[in-house]
Amino acid sequence: MSAPSSIPAATNGTLPANDAAGETVAAIAADTISADEIALYDRQIRLWGVQAQEKMRNANILLVSIKALANEIAKNLVLAGIGSVTLADHEVVSEEDLGAQFFVSEADVGKNRAEAAAPQVQKLNPRVKVNVITRDVRNEPDPAFYASYDIIIATDLDFMSLSALNAGARIARTPFYAGASHGMYGYIFADLVDHSFVIEREQSNRVTQPGTETSTRRVTGTQTKKENGKTIEMVTKQEIYSPLMLVKDSPLPPDIANSARKLKKVHPLLSCVRAIWEFQRAGHGLYPANTHEAIALFTTIAQLKHKEHMLPSNTLTKEMLISFLQNLGCEVAPVTAFLGGQLAQDVINVLGQREQPIQNLVLFDGDDFSGPVYTLHPIFPGTPLPIIPSVPVNAPIMVL
Repeated sequence: MSAPSSIPAATNGTLPANDAAGETVAAIAADTISADEIALYDRQIRLWGVQAQEKMRNANILLVSIKALANEIAKNLVLAGIGSVTLADHEVVSEEDLGAQFFVSEADVGKNRAEAAAPQVQKLNPRVKVNVITRDVRNEPDPAFYASYDIIIATDLDFMSLSALNAGARIARTPFYAGASHGMYGYIFADLVDHSFVIEREQSNRVTQPGTETSTRRVTGTQTKKENGKTIEMVTKQEIYSPLMLVKDSPLPPDIANSARKLKKVHPLLSCVRAIWEFQRAGHGLYPANTHEAIALFTTIAQLKHKEHMLPSNTLTKEMLISFLQNLGCEVAPVTAFLGGQLAQDVINVLGQREQPIQNLVLFDGDDFSGPVYTLHPIFPGTPLPIIPSVPVNAPIMVL
C-alpha cells in the first residue's frame, strides 16, 4: 500500500473550522493534490481530511464479479476519487443483468460483463484509472496477484469462491470484503486481517489507557491536540479479524450468547445466510432448486445453524425461510444501493485509517430496514459451547 503523504502534525489530516479552510487545504496539499482536485473533492476533503483523500487517490482496488452490488460500490469509490479500480469478471452480460445493473444496456448482452461496464465507470470520473480482467480470478494461485491491490472486494459469488479469494488476500495481508444481495436481503463481510485506525473525540476527565478493549480490539496509543479551544483525544486502536471460512461456523460473542434476552433479538437472517454458505460449501449448488427435496435440505441446514447459535427455535419462522428462498439470486436496486454505499464508505474509512471499521458481518433486511452487525470469530473467551444436534443433513426438520 502506498505510504501516507506527509501532513503537518498539527492538522492530523483534518481542517480547522474557519473561513480559511480552503486555503489551508491548498497549502497542505500543494505538492500532492492539484488545485482542480481540491475543488472537485472539496466537500469530502472537509469531511474526512486531505490525508485520507491522498490515500484514496493512491489506492488500487480490485472488484470481482460486476453485478448490481459491484456497480454501486464502483460508483461510490470512483466518484470519491479512488486512484485505480480493476473490474474482474469472466461472465457475459445476460438479459437478467439489465434489471438493477446501470453500467450495462441491452446492446451489451453477450459481451464480457467487466468490459461492458468499464466505459460507463470511466465516464463517472476520468481521473480514475479503470482496468479490466476478463479471466476467472476466483482461484488465482499467484500471491503477487493479491499483493498488488490495496483492497479486494468480491460480491455475489458462491461461498467457496469467496473463501478462495479471502485466503489469497489474507496470505498477502490485503484487506478483503465480501458481499451479496438477495432481493430484499443482503450482507457485507470484512476480513481486514489486522487493522489500525484512529478515533478522534473530545477528551473526557478520564484519559484513555492502552490495553484490551474487546476480544478483537485493543487501544495501542493516544495523543491529544487543541481544536477550537477544546482538547481532542486521538485514540489509536487495532482490530483483528477472522477469514470467512472460520466465520461460517463461529459462535456469537459472549455478550449475546450469555443473554437469553439478546438471543431472542438475533435476526433470523443470520441463520439463513450461514445456511446458504453451508449449502454451497457442501456442493449442493449455488441456490436450492425449486423442488421439495432441495427446499427441505436448505430448511434443515438453516435450522441446524439456528441451533448452533443456541437461538430460540420460534425466531426462525416458516415465513422467514420462504421469503429468503424466494429472494435468492434477485437484485433489487434500493438494497444494492444501501449495501454498496455502506461497503464503499467502510473502504474509504479503512484507507484513511479513521473510524471504527465493520467487525465483521453486516446483515440487511429490506423488509424492516434493519442492519444488525455481528462479530463472529472462532473463539471467544466466556462463550458457552453450542449444542450441535446430531441430525443427518438430508433429514428435514420442517417442511415448507
